[in-house]
Amino acid sequence: MLQWLRRNRRAFRHDRRGTAAVEFALAATLLVVALLNAVDFGYYMYQRMEVENAAEAGAQAAWKTCSDQSTMLPATENCANLTTAVTAAIQNTSLGTAISLISGSPTEGYYCVNATNTLQAVGSLSSKPTDCSSVGRASVSPGDYIQVSVTCAYAPLFGISLMSASGITSINMTTWMRLA
Repeated sequence: MLQWLRRNRRAFRHDRRGTAAVEFALAATLLVVALLNAVDFGYYMYQRMEVENAAEAGAQAAWKTCSDQSTMLPATENCANLTTAVTAAIQNTSLGTAISLISGSPTEGYYCVNATNTLQAVGSLSSKPTDCSSVGRASVSPGDYIQVSVTCAYAPLFGISLMSASGITSINMTTWMRLA
């Protein structure tokens, strides 16, 4: 075999058959890796949107279930069905039971919007403040806000993608909604 290669070295060196196949194999490898990255990133974004949607649905369920001001507020103390309603709402996405409430969620408190349009906690649930004077807006009443935080485990589809190198293992989202 070695002698044959020595004798036919010149002919072998100038033979161009199969070069297109080799070039295609190299280019296809790069294209497949790029495609796998795009699919993995799309999968992550889809799950992220579903988790965000779940958090919003949970906050809306809290409002729908517990927003009766005369009997239910503060909801975390007086609304018996709050956690059940929120859990059912967050798990009503395509991810189902993979989405769960973060420990301690939902939380509730009285908040006022300050001069920079940021929510700022005022008072406590046991004693509702009469106004927002603590943030410089005495003519405004504080709002009862509920915060719903959810999480979902995330695992990349492919081990050779940038998403697997990112180290992301869970997707967390938080949503606020004013109850009253």
